[in-house]
Amino acid sequence: MESQTEKRQQENVFTLETNDEDQNININDGEIKKESKFIYTPEEKRLLRKINLTTIPFICAITFLQYLDKISLNYSVTMGFYEDTNTTPGDLSWLGAIFYLGYLLFQIPNQYFLQRFSISKYLGTCLTLWGIVLTCTSLAKNFHQLLILRFLQGFFEAAAYPCLQLLISTVYRRSNGEQVTLFGIMLCTNDFGTAIGGLIGFGFLSLNGVHGLSGWKWCMTILGSITVIVGIITFLILPDRAKSRWYRLTTVEMDIVEDRIRDNTVVKSKIIKWNHIFEALREARFYCYILISFLTHLLNGCVTIFSTTIIKSMGFSNMESILLNIPTGVTAIILVTISVYLSRRFNANNYVGAFMCCITFIGVLLLILLPEGGYMLIGIFLATIDGVSTIVLSSISNNVSGYTKKVFYNGSYLVAYCLGNFTGPLLIIPHEAPRYLTGMSTYMASMLISAILFLYARWSCVRDNRYRQQLKNENALPSFTIDGNQPIDLTDKEDLQFIYRP
Repeated sequence: MESQTEKRQQENVFTLETNDEDQNININDGEIKKESKFIYTPEEKRLLRKINLTTIPFICAITFLQYLDKISLNYSVTMGFYEDTNTTPGDLSWLGAIFYLGYLLFQIPNQYFLQRFSISKYLGTCLTLWGIVLTCTSLAKNFHQLLILRFLQGFFEAAAYPCLQLLISTVYRRSNGEQVTLFGIMLCTNDFGTAIGGLIGFGFLSLNGVHGLSGWKWCMTILGSITVIVGIITFLILPDRAKSRWYRLTTVEMDIVEDRIRDNTVVKSKIIKWNHIFEALREARFYCYILISFLTHLLNGCVTIFSTTIIKSMGFSNMESILLNIPTGVTAIILVTISVYLSRRFNANNYVGAFMCCITFIGVLLLILLPEGGYMLIGIFLATIDGVSTIVLSSISNNVSGYTKKVFYNGSYLVAYCLGNFTGPLLIIPHEAPRYLTGMSTYMASMLISAILFLYARWSCVRDNRYRQQLKNENALPSFTIDGNQPIDLTDKEDLQFIYRP
C-alpha cells in the first residue's frame, strides 16, 4: 500500500510531454521544446497562497526600502544637500561609487554568513544596522563624513539581495515559472521604488525648512527609522525556509513541501563545499552571467545616482526633475512584466535576456540622438536594466544546483553588480552634460556585449541538455541519489538528470 507521501509525490510531479510513458522530460536537440502546463492540486494552491501571503510582503518591503534608501541621495541634491554639506556635483560621483565599494567588500564574509546563520536573523540584523547608518547620515556636515556613512550603508545593504535570492530559490518551485515570477516581482518593487520615490522625494522637498531642517535631512531620518522597524520585524518573524513554522503547515502540506524541495534541487547545508566553488569557476556560463551583471550595472550605477541630475540638465526644474522619475519607474515595471511573460510563455530565458538588452541599448542611443530637451526623456524611460536583471537572476536560480554553488553564484553576481555600479557613475563627466557621450557610448557597447553573452549561455545549456538526452536514450543516466528519503546536495554537473532551462 502506498504511503501518503508517495501519493502526494505522484500528484505533484512536474512532467513534460514525451513519447515514452516512463520518461519525465522531452528534449529535442538539447532544448525543452514543449512544456505541459503544471497542474496544481487544490491542496498545493492553498499552500502557495499561504506562502505568498506570508513571504511576498517581506520580499517587497525589504526590496523597496533597500532601493529607496540607496537612491535617497539622488533626490537629496535638490533639497539643499550641497549647501549643507559643502559638497559639489563632482563629489556625488564618489558618494555613489563608495556605496558599492562597501557593498563589494562585504560579499566575502556574506558568503560565510549565508551558510552559517538563518536568513531571518542575519537579514534582520543587517537591515537594522543600515537603517541606523542612514539615520546618522542626516547629521553629516562634510564630504568625508558622508563618504564613511555611504560606505557603511553599502556594507550592510550588501546582505539584502543574496538573502532574498536564496529565499526565493528555497521556497518557490523551479518549474512552472514560480521563481522567475518572484524575481520579476522583486525587480518590479525596485521600479515601484523609482516611481513612488518621485512622490516621496516631492514630499520631502515640501518639508524643507520645517523645524530648521533641510528636506534631505528629513528624508534620511524618516527612511532610516522605517528601515530599523522593518529590520526588527524581519529578525523576529520572516519565514526563511520551506518548512518554516510561520507557514503553519498541515501534514498534507508537509508532503507537498517535500516535493517542492525536490523540484528546486536546493538542499540546505551549513558546510561550505569547496568542490562546488571550483566547479563553478570552471564553467563558461559562470563568467557569462558575471560579465552580464558587471556590464549592465554600469548603466544602473549611472541611473541610480544621476537620473534626477540628467533630467534637470534637460531644462526641468527641481520639482519636475524629481516627479519625472515616476514614469521612469512605470516604464521599467512594464519591461520587467514583459520579460517575465516572455520567459514563461516561450521557456527561453537567454533569448529574452538578449532581447531586453537590445531595448536598453535603444534607450541609451536615443539619449544621444534625440534633440536636447524633453524628447530625451524617451531615452531615460527605456534605459533600464531591470528586465535584463530579472532574466539573469532567474537563469542562475533555475540552472545552478548545489547549495554552496548557488550561494557562490549569487555572491559572485553581486560582486560584479558592485563593480559595475561603482564604475558606472564615474563615466558621467559633468562638462559633457546633457549628452554625456563618454558614459553613454560605454553603456551602449556593454548592452551589445551582454546580448551576445546571453546567446552563448543559451548555446551552452542546449549543448549540455543534448548530451544528457543522449545518455538518457542509451539508458546510461544514473538514478537519483537519495540519503534515506532526502535528496543529497548535488550540483547540476553531478546530477546528470538535471535539465537546464535555456
